[in-house]
Amino acid sequence: MTGVEICVEGAQGVAAARAAGADRVELCAALDVGGLTPSAGLMRLAMEAGIAARALIRPRAGLFRYEADEAALIERDIAVAREFGLEGVVFGAASADGRLDRDLMRRWVDRAGPHGKTLHRVFDLTPDPFEALETAIEAGFDRILTSGQARSALEGAPRLARLVDAAAGRIVIIAAGGITPDNVAAVVRETRVGEVHASCRAPVREDEADPPFGFGRQPAPINAHRLKALVDAVSAADRADN
Repeated sequence: MTGVEICVEGAQGVAAARAAGADRVELCAALDVGGLTPSAGLMRLAMEAGIAARALIRPRAGLFRYEADEAALIERDIAVAREFGLEGVVFGAASADGRLDRDLMRRWVDRAGPHGKTLHRVFDLTPDPFEALETAIEAGFDRILTSGQARSALEGAPRLARLVDAAAGRIVIIAAGGITPDNVAAVVRETRVGEVHASCRAPVREDEADPPFGFGRQPAPINAHRLKALVDAVSAADRADN
């Protein structure tokens, strides 16, 4: 069966994912910049909601080469996620040449202990995804979040399928990027990935005025109907394959 992971940044998202029957949530803040480390309050809420949850550990926006103080902060945030009893954490780092930072990620994997470890989409920025796949496995990750280095999982389906073959059951490939109820069956069929990852957020209203003093617009909420349609579409695709 294909797992469904939903990226959420608040209480409404956790509740909607649980009600729709999602298998897991990825907790984060600031999805508009690709996601940042969520609050301790959101971690506790997910734990109390009884849904499997992994916390994104990313202290700032931008690319994934970290200075020593940032690396130490990530290590501390991994420890916080462990204290809340979450299923796992999501992180990644790059070296100056764009390849995965083996030493830094191994350090964080050790800090995460027995909890699940997902390599995030720093993977999609590496020069050789098949080399990065082996690095992730050697480092101790159990999942990789990727679009197959394309703008969307559907566009990256051929490479995703090759990554699934290369993984050979050693690590779970999670298809991410532009996953919708309308295309998820095609993604699952063409890639044979173990899981899919989506946000199912409602469209941003362009006619809304910006708040005063530059506080920024409120994040778009998850569309509960689209989320349920996505979960149902994945279930239907699995039944069709059996």
